Amino acid sequence: MGFRPGTPAAALSRALAAVEAQGGVDHLATIPQRVAALAAAFPARRVVGVPVAGVETPTRSARVLALYATGSVAEAAALVAAGPGARLVAARQVVDGVTVAVAEAEAKAGAGGTRP
Repeated sequence: MGFRPGTPAAALSRALAAVEAQGGVDHLATIPQRVAALAAAFPARRVVGVPVAGVETPTRSARVLALYATGSVAEAAALVAAGPGARLVAARQVVDGVTVAVAEAEAKAGAGGTRP
């Protein structure tokens, strides 16, 4: 998930609900500096912070690229959290200012998958 500091928990919840409507989500991933906010919004969920710099993504935001050296924090975090060979199963979408994406682990692709 990608979001700006101070994003309300309600916006994060609506964004997560939007991707969960498309299928299950095992855990949430974001950049390390946003983990505390995400964990506070979802205390019962597994939240991981992952490095996203240099991760290639199918969508690109010039602003995000300049700040984080990747085209999409949400897509990059999902891919990194799902592990080597992961693929996006839900590309970046923006809900209430929160960017979300879903990736599936390579070994699980086609068999339920791990969906950060």
